[in-house]
Amino acid sequence: MTVAIEVGSTNVYADLGYSDAAEMQRKSSLAAEIARAIKARHLTQEAAADLLGIDQAKISKITRGQFRGVSEAKMLELVAKLGHDVTIIVGKTKRQGAGKIELAFA
Repeated sequence: MTVAIEVGSTNVYADLGYSDAAEMQRKSSLAAEIARAIKARHLTQEAAADLLGIDQAKISKITRGQFRGVSEAKMLELVAKLGHDVTIIVGKTKRQGAGKIELAFA
């Protein structure tokens, strides 16, 4: 029996055909960082909700990857409230056409 393996891109959302794949990938990275920060601080979801000023149900959804109703700006705000510095750098693209938006975690 032979199994065919298809190599995907670096963005699972693009592979699945999402029109907003780049945004979804960024939000997925932010959600993972929010979950890591909550765990590292040994916070319950209730304590995290109090710290972040949002309800526990929203924390639960974000940390489970259900972030469609949460903006990237809001997620960046949550990351900052969890003790991370967020720096946005805008620079000229080195190629023709539109630039890209990337996240990097230090």
